[in-house]
Order: sequence, then C-alpha cells, then structure tokens
Amino acid sequence: MFRLLGKAFPLLIRRGVKRLTVTKMTTEKPCILANALGVQDGIYRCFGPIIEKNFTIISSEELLNNKERFADQIRAVFVWNGLVKVGCDLLQLLPNLKVVVNGGVGVDHLDIAMINSFGVKVCNTPHVVDNATADIGMALMLASARKLLYGHNYSLCHEDTALPESSLGTDVSGATLGIIGMGRIGYKVAKRAQGFEMKILYHNRNRRKEEDERAVGARYCEKMEDLLQQSDFVMVVVNLSPQTHKLIGARELAMMKPTGTLINISRGHVVDQDALIDSLQRGVIRAAALDVTYPEPLPRGHPLMSLPNVIVLPHMGTHTVETIRLMVERMVTNALAALSGAQPPDEVKV
Repeated sequence: MFRLLGKAFPLLIRRGVKRLTVTKMTTEKPCILANALGVQDGIYRCFGPIIEKNFTIISSEELLNNKERFADQIRAVFVWNGLVKVGCDLLQLLPNLKVVVNGGVGVDHLDIAMINSFGVKVCNTPHVVDNATADIGMALMLASARKLLYGHNYSLCHEDTALPESSLGTDVSGATLGIIGMGRIGYKVAKRAQGFEMKILYHNRNRRKEEDERAVGARYCEKMEDLLQQSDFVMVVVNLSPQTHKLIGARELAMMKPTGTLINISRGHVVDQDALIDSLQRGVIRAAALDVTYPEPLPRGHPLMSLPNVIVLPHMGTHTVETIRLMVERMVTNALAALSGAQPPDEVKV
C-alpha cells in the first residue's frame, strides 16, 4: 500500500493524517448453481466468460459440501444436459432462488408446475437452436440416403477397387419428405428441403397458414397415416410430451414404404426403439438416422449400433460453437431479467 502512494505518503503525515484507512470497493455478482465449467457433460470452459461476466458459479459439489455458506446466495439455476436435478429437496434448500434456466428448448425433464409452486420461474432457450437442428436433420437425411458412412469406411479398409452393389444409395432430390411436427424447426427443414426440389408433406397438431405452406411448397396431411404411406423420408420434429411418447411404433413403421427412411431429431422417447430395431432387421423400412435415442449416448453393444442401415449420433443437433454460444448468452439474458424483477423473454408456462 505504501509503495502505491509513493512520495505522497510523507506529505500526508506532515499534514497531520495520523491513520490511513483504505476501503476495498467490490461489486458482488449474484450466484448461480451450475455444474462446474469443463466437467463431463457440463458447459464447455470456453463459454465460461459469458457467464462469469455477470454471475458467480457455485457448483453442485460446492453446494453439497457447504450448504450453510452457499444455499442463501444462489438465485438462479442453470440446467445443462439435465445435469442439475431440480427437485423439491433442492428448491427447499434455496430460499432465494428466482429462476431455473434450461439450456435448450426441451424441458420435459423439469416439473414446471412444481417449480412454479415455489415462486420460481422456468426459462429455456428457443429460437437460437432452430437452424442448427434443422441442419442436422438434413445432414442425417443426406448421409443416410447416400451411404456416406459406408463410403468412408470403405475408403479406410477397402481391398477391391470397385464399389459393391450394397453401396448404392438413393436420391434425395425429387423425393418426398414427410415432416411430423411443423413448428419453427420443422418449417426450417422444409425450407432447406425445398432447395432439393423435394415434395414436402407435413402433419402437425394445427395446420399452418396457407401462405406458410405456399412459401415452402408443403402439403398438409390431417392424418399422420397418409404422410407415412407417401413419404420416402419421414423426419420427426416434435416436442416430447405424454401425447408424443412413442408416437412412432410398430404400427406407424409398418405404414411406411419399405424403401423409406426414418429420421429423428426430436427426442429419443418419441420413437419406440425396440419396434424400430425389429422393423430395420426385418426390412420393414430401409434405414434410420437418429440424433436422439434413449439413453444418450447408447451403450456399447446396443442392437441399434450393430445395424448397417442405421446412423446414430449422440444428440449433436445443437453442437456448434455458434449455437452453444447463443444458448449460453440467452440463458444469461433470461436469468438477469428474472433477477431484476423483469419478465424473462423465454419463460415457459404451463
């Protein structure tokens, strides 16, 4: 301290200042509960500065080891990959909690009514994931149709120079795509498919406006059965709910063309995996391409992983630098709004 004052310190003494008191000015940032940055399945460390600019992160482990110190300080919970379990015990432990913010759109792992009963808001991060999810849907369709993984593996370990008949793919351009769930993401899929000159069918809980249909050349199927029977590719883009749990089962798969491909970019439990395995093994449908399963990722040796006509990803639909950055920024925006008493832009209500 004396070194910082330099030559001014003797002058202060001569002027009669007998004691120098220095007050440290600090601005405490509100605390949030989240898994420690960089841990398995947690928020990547490279996105930490976005959060730490506004908040102090308290990890679940820190809270567990020192409840007396941290419980009263935590005002928001960040849920990433469903790692922080928000149950009654946690809510009772955090008396000053104002908001639970989920990274991603799906909140089926959160009991919103129960959380709200504690006076705590729930938010998610819609819109920012739409483009990346639609992109992965198109990527899966193309990779499956053109057997890209087969070609890659052939290049790695081929012994012959001629491609075998089993390497033949199928055209995407001009084919019929059936979209089950024509919300924001489904509509973006339709816009992308339009560029491939695909015929687009869709089934939705509510029919979209005629101008929306005309813009992407989509035709509405009131009955999902009609879509399944006519489509070369069926892409599932619905939210998980009691109504959509195992929406696609043995009955629905049997309605598809034997040359058809099922693509799931929604939630794993929307498709009956046992029925899907059976349908693929028996040739009821041609192929499947999945970004979502149950569990995620599938354990080694799972029957789906052994089928040559299946592509399985470990839920990578939003897994880009740009999209995750936007998600984290949106989580911060919602949390700050809730803590300031303002209306969060992405509050989820029941």
